[in-house]
Amino acid sequence: MSAVFGNLARPPEPRIKLKAETSLPLPDTSLMMRCSACLHKDTCFPCGIAVNDARQLDAFRFGQRKVKTGQTLYHEGDYFQFLYMVRSGTFKSRLLLADGREQVNGFCMAGDILGLDGVAYGTHASSAIALEDAEVCVISYSHLTELAAGNAGLLQVLARMMSREILREHRLITLLGSMNAEERLTAFLLNLSHRLKTRGYSAVEFHLRMSRAEIGSYLGMTLETVSRTFSAFQQLHLLEVDKRHIRLLDIDGLKRALKTSLH
Repeated sequence: MSAVFGNLARPPEPRIKLKAETSLPLPDTSLMMRCSACLHKDTCFPCGIAVNDARQLDAFRFGQRKVKTGQTLYHEGDYFQFLYMVRSGTFKSRLLLADGREQVNGFCMAGDILGLDGVAYGTHASSAIALEDAEVCVISYSHLTELAAGNAGLLQVLARMMSREILREHRLITLLGSMNAEERLTAFLLNLSHRLKTRGYSAVEFHLRMSRAEIGSYLGMTLETVSRTFSAFQQLHLLEVDKRHIRLLDIDGLKRALKTSLH
């Protein structure tokens, strides 16, 4: 995924990686994944294309890859070849700043796409790291664009994917630029709740796969501020927190508070 505020200059050339940093093995193409049979077809990129287009996609051979907790799917600066559709698990997208600090610029879950940050210049602008054991569908970008060239429906899907990335960045810029700490965390929790609901999970009770430090990095907040804000929300009886387990007690109250703050 792309950087938080976009890339104004061409990223550095792909770095030479040490042995310990070698990329994951190529996907196993002996296992075929049929889009029409996937549990996440309504949130993944084929969503909305015509039935006959879905059948054409089913004829395309998607590779599959399992990624262990803490394993890197691709590194910042790696050569771009594939898009990755998350089938299960959660990933964080991160950049390493000049001083060595980590900047988290996104969290992806089942139905989301990873790797679009490599389209512009042919190298990945960020790294994608699994926050839990995960599985992805691996799609050759060159093959996908070949299919799209003769398929108007698929071409529209690719355009929507790019548009979603642009909208995501605009929302993040708004989040970081115009909200205080309480508003940022509220918006984050409501967005996560909505994303889980659209995937068939509970909208009010869930386990955070990311740490408070990672949430803080994403929202532009310190770890202490994230923890203090969670505690304040508990005192207001808006939610309950047990380590990483969250239960939203008053989701309507959170929505009202955020709506009021934006007016």
